[in-house]
Amino acid sequence: MTGATSLFGPVILGIVEGLTEFIPVSSTGHLILAEQLIGYRGAQAGIVEVVIQVGAILAICWLYRARLWSVARGLPSDSDARRFARNVMIAVVPTVIVGGLAHDFIKTTLFSPHVVAVSLTLGGAAIVVIERWAARRTTEADVEHLSASRALGVGFCQLLSLIPGVSRSGATIMGGLAIGIDRKTATEFSFFLAIPTMFGAAALDLFKNRDLISAGDMMAIVVGTIVSFLVAIIVVKWLVEFVGRHGFTIFGWYRIGAGVVALALLNWH
Repeated sequence: MTGATSLFGPVILGIVEGLTEFIPVSSTGHLILAEQLIGYRGAQAGIVEVVIQVGAILAICWLYRARLWSVARGLPSDSDARRFARNVMIAVVPTVIVGGLAHDFIKTTLFSPHVVAVSLTLGGAAIVVIERWAARRTTEADVEHLSASRALGVGFCQLLSLIPGVSRSGATIMGGLAIGIDRKTATEFSFFLAIPTMFGAAALDLFKNRDLISAGDMMAIVVGTIVSFLVAIIVVKWLVEFVGRHGFTIFGWYRIGAGVVALALLNWH
C-alpha cells in the first residue's frame, strides 16, 4: 500500500468530519457510512473516526479565540465569565458520566450502519417538528446568561448523541430550542459545549486504544485532523449566517432523505 493510498481514507474522513460536525446531520453517522462506502475499515478507521473530531473542535477554538480568551482571563473576577464556564461544565457532566461508563457498549453495539440510518431518519423528523412547533425567545440571549437548569437540560439532550446518527450538534441545538433558548444562543452553546465533550471523547479513545496505535496510524490521524480543521473553519462561518436566515428545517429533510436511502441500500445489499 503506497503512502498516498493509505492516506486516502483519512483525507475523506477529514472532509466528511469537517463538513458535518457542526451541522445537525450527525458527523459520526456520516463517518460510519463513508467508511462503508470507501471500504476503509478496521482498527485504524475506528481510531481515526473519533480523534479527527479534534480538528473540527480546534476550528471552533480558533474562530472563537477572542471570546474564549476573554472568558479565561475573566474567570477570577468577571461574573459573566464564571457563568459561561459554569454553564459549559454543567452541560458536559451527563455525557462525561454516561459516555465514560457506556463507552465500550456504544462502540461495540451501536456503531453500525443500520443504527445510523434509523437515527438519521428519526432525528430528521424531530428537527422538522421542533423547528415548526418549539417555543422560541423573541430576543437574543447569550451563553453567559443561560440559567443553570437550562444548561443542564441541554446537557441531558446531548446524551442522545451517544447513539451514532443522532448528531451531537442536532441534539444540543434542537434541545436548546425545545426548552426556549433562542437559535443563535443554542447554536453557539452547542459549539462551546463541543470543546470539552469532543476533546474528552478523543482522549478516552486514544487511551483505550494506545496499544493498537502504530506510526502509520498517527500519520493518518494527523492528516485527517488537519483536513477536518480546514474544512470546519469554512463550514462554521457559513453555518452561523445560514441558520440565522433559514433555520434548520432543511437539515431535517436532508437527514430523512439520507436515512431512507441508506436503509434502502443496506437492505438491498
